[in-house]
Amino acid sequence: MRISIVGAGPGGLTCARILQKHGISVTVYDRDPHPQARDQGGTLDLHADDGQLALREAGLLDEFFALARPEGQEMRKLDTAGRILEHHVPAEGELFKPEIDRGLLRGMLLDSLEPGTVRWGRTLVGVGGSGELNFADGTTVETDLVIGADGAWSRVRPAVSAAVPQYSGITFLEAWFEDVDTAHPDIAALVGQGGAMAADGERCLFAQRNSGDQIRVYIVQRLPADWVGPSDTAEIRTRLLDAFSAWSPPMVRMITDNDGPYVDRPLFVLPVPHTWEHRPTVTLLGDAAHLMPPLGVGANLAMLDAAELALALAGSTTVGEAVAAYEKTMLPRSAEMARLLENGAEGLLDAPSDEGYLPFSSEPAERATTPR
Repeated sequence: MRISIVGAGPGGLTCARILQKHGISVTVYDRDPHPQARDQGGTLDLHADDGQLALREAGLLDEFFALARPEGQEMRKLDTAGRILEHHVPAEGELFKPEIDRGLLRGMLLDSLEPGTVRWGRTLVGVGGSGELNFADGTTVETDLVIGADGAWSRVRPAVSAAVPQYSGITFLEAWFEDVDTAHPDIAALVGQGGAMAADGERCLFAQRNSGDQIRVYIVQRLPADWVGPSDTAEIRTRLLDAFSAWSPPMVRMITDNDGPYVDRPLFVLPVPHTWEHRPTVTLLGDAAHLMPPLGVGANLAMLDAAELALALAGSTTVGEAVAAYEKTMLPRSAEMARLLENGAEGLLDAPSDEGYLPFSSEPAERATTPR
């Protein structure tokens, strides 16, 4: 079999790794010129019942636990004054969904592949009628199966589906904080070792600790997709200060004291459900197949898709048979999850009850007060 994967993200690389474990040759194509060409994003939690299952099939579960942060499972729900409403502190040995930086996960997967598996700097233009890959440099690659693992704006998807991502009405604005324990101790204390979020019904702050003493804060609002436009950092900050004027100063520092510019991330989703007619030479996984709000399932589903597709290819007599078996399971599962999360980004904005809050404690997470 000549297997071609487009996209060197967690899903595509997991699929490639499991295929190689089963002795199946595979090539991964990615438009980035090299692995360090761009920031890979923040942290994600890999669940025991999907992402970790995929890593077990890949033979990489021990390597994952060596890199992951179990303490990152801590979660705080705050009000706009910074008072704790709910607080989850992971128990000793709790490993249901430890955190790992996306860059570390990608590096682990890349290191597990045979040299030369990933062809960098290959921008796909489209997929031909017989499944061939057409690249921007004018070259063409003949293949028996094209696997689209190329994310929200997949160039493979049009080969099987006319669906295009639609703006959800919710936008994330990302702010970075470096050297947080020294340079931003108040923010570090608010967030703890994992994540913290607060909302007032119209806007939300969701903060996550990453490795390397970094915190990323996602400023969530209901705004037009192009609201940032050509604005510079100072202008965006002024608009945010106006929007969050009723929030307490410690919370507002999470939108004003960031290191460097903001990163605009409007949320797009695919129609629910998103399905397509079976084509034995092309299939999709991850966001290319089922783009949903970023609520903790995207990477996990992509890696589960990848494992199931790779195992189907290893256990079937033909490529078409393997693709059909994979899609028979993946499409209904992703449709069900997409329905559950269809308006999930809106839910991030919901204001919590004013009852039962706890005064904020700056004690270390392992000694922090738990909710009454």
